[in-house]
Amino acid sequence: MDGISTNTLLIILGVLVFVSAFFSSSETGMMSLNKYKLRHMSQSGDKTAQKVSQMLDRPDRLIGLILIGNNLVNIAASSIATVICLRLFGDYGVAVATFGLTIVLLIFAEVTPKTLAAYFPEKIAFPASYVLRALMVPFYPFVWGLNLVTNGVLKLFRINLDNREDSLTHEELKTVVNEAGALIPRRHQDMLLSVLDLENVTVDDIMVPRNEIAGIDINDDWKDIVKQLTHGTHTRILLYRDTVDDAVGFVHSRDVLRLLSKTQFSKETLLRAVREIYFVPEGTPLNVQLLKFQRNKIRIGLVVDEYGDIQGLITLEDILEEIVGDFTTTMDLPTSNTVKQNDGSFLVDASSNIRDLNKQFKWKLPEDGPRTLNGLILEHLEDIPNPNVCFRLAGYPMEVLDVKENMVKQVKVMASEYRKPRKSA
Repeated sequence: MDGISTNTLLIILGVLVFVSAFFSSSETGMMSLNKYKLRHMSQSGDKTAQKVSQMLDRPDRLIGLILIGNNLVNIAASSIATVICLRLFGDYGVAVATFGLTIVLLIFAEVTPKTLAAYFPEKIAFPASYVLRALMVPFYPFVWGLNLVTNGVLKLFRINLDNREDSLTHEELKTVVNEAGALIPRRHQDMLLSVLDLENVTVDDIMVPRNEIAGIDINDDWKDIVKQLTHGTHTRILLYRDTVDDAVGFVHSRDVLRLLSKTQFSKETLLRAVREIYFVPEGTPLNVQLLKFQRNKIRIGLVVDEYGDIQGLITLEDILEEIVGDFTTTMDLPTSNTVKQNDGSFLVDASSNIRDLNKQFKWKLPEDGPRTLNGLILEHLEDIPNPNVCFRLAGYPMEVLDVKENMVKQVKVMASEYRKPRKSA
């Protein structure tokens, strides 16, 4: 290099640093691309995205090409920097070149370009893909040989590169939805998260308990039955004999109207219009039950335990409300089981479902045990409390206001004074 002037060497060094910055930013940009967005762009016909996607299908080749180019450039830059510094600083030139070039490469060829590529991966990776594809042709033998050695080393450690995990887990998908921000409206995010959570919720969590099932005793007086049929607010009505355990079947209000239009309307004709009961095993996940409803073209069923005893009633609308939120499908007047007081406390109907309370008020009551607040209180106290008994449950101060028929009817909850429960030693 004695025949090359120092100014020329400085220009060559600057070009090498720039090329090193290109390789560094290309590596970070390629690896920082959102692979799902890239896949969508590829499927939409974006030619550049398709080329980048093809390159990322073999990351070992891409990384091998980039590192070969980067190391060649950095080594050449180191040699030229040494020659320049020897000319300028004599015997101290080697030390000056080592420290000086390290600082220059870190700032201008590593940290700055990689930071830029991490923030704007598409703007860096897409243009760089054209250059990298062109370089792959002359460097392919070197890349192939390098990959042969490196993949062999990885196999010695029993690392199989063919088993790459490209799919998102259930929890990772929920994180993606949560972090979508303004790309997905908050309402739509809640619906998507509810769909993902269906497998974690069972029919027991949302069913109408058996003591709240609205039905008609077929053994009642006929006039009372007709009155209940004509004034009922439900589309499907359960018929039973004496108790819900002896259920006869469901009758649709449409069939009732058709029978009422006829002159001969009796218990016999009503029973002939009864539809067969669909039974649902308790503990069935909602995502499974939703598919069963769809497959069997059924919208309502009775939940039974392992002994065949009826535990509650589940409808298709109940599952849909878990996804889209509450909506009104009947003529019932709107009611509320919870009333907020001026002091920030809540008067809560103890028969309220714990999951509903947690969803509505963002509370953190435990959901892995009893399903109602009454059941949770009885489990916590291990006794049926008297009115005015105060206690703290799961971090929430509570006061029992009303107890009837061996059940807590109403509770005052001081949600504003929630404290995280301490873990026992």
